[in-house]
Amino acid sequence: ATASAALRRARAVLICAGAGMGVDSGLPDFRGNEGFWNAYPPFKKLGYSFVQLANPEWFETDPTLAWGFYGHRMNMYRATVPHKGFAMLLQYMRRLELGGFVFTSNVDGHFQRAGFPEELVLECHGSIHHVQCTRCPAPIAPADTVHVEVDEATIRAAPQTLPVCEKCGSLVRPNILMFGDGDWNEARTEVQERSFQEWLARVKESTSAGEVVVVEMGAGQAVPTVRHTAEQVAKQLEGTLVRINPREPQVPSDLARRDRAVGLPLGCVDALTRLE
Repeated sequence: ATASAALRRARAVLICAGAGMGVDSGLPDFRGNEGFWNAYPPFKKLGYSFVQLANPEWFETDPTLAWGFYGHRMNMYRATVPHKGFAMLLQYMRRLELGGFVFTSNVDGHFQRAGFPEELVLECHGSIHHVQCTRCPAPIAPADTVHVEVDEATIRAAPQTLPVCEKCGSLVRPNILMFGDGDWNEARTEVQERSFQEWLARVKESTSAGEVVVVEMGAGQAVPTVRHTAEQVAKQLEGTLVRINPREPQVPSDLARRDRAVGLPLGCVDALTRLE
């Protein structure tokens, strides 16, 4: 199967995106400790890894460190413009008879920023643009009024800018699934999950083999949720998987045998430009 033939034949598309999707927008790739420390030198001095910092415990024990890390990312994602690959995918999706859906582990909100409708995006790890209270059961709130000042030298938040709950005044945290996180409020993502399942059911009913294309970008094997979902849906809907990944473009042998998968060892914008 060639990727361009699969895209031409498709009546519906599922777009699956991992952290590598943001690289062409200039976002750092947190691959391994070195990749993370390149982006955050102060944490190298402290010896903290991404996994150690992406932990809800810091909001209890060291809130200026916790919000230093997440506030810095929030500010960076807000200041970064989504690359042109997002617009290419949106145009392609709009052309298709049955449209499309986005499944992403990214918390940067860049699909919505690029114009993808909120109801067609599933953020399986939540979103940095929403917050939840660390104490009370207040509903998830948009983070539009959160403006955390971060000291670039220490990646610590200015205490007076720490965001608090409108209901009870306690510290809020991003509505993101962290490591070892028993307190993540899944309500928003559950609504997205229901929309996704309804879309899958509609597409399954209306398509035959080869009429669905799954375009997966920048999804590595370290946190394999996105890769697994892309493979699973390609099998479930008898579609074709187009895997765009400069480092790990290998495709599952059972899909490859049936000519239902192609791996492109390229970056997102490069691959999408060639496929246009």
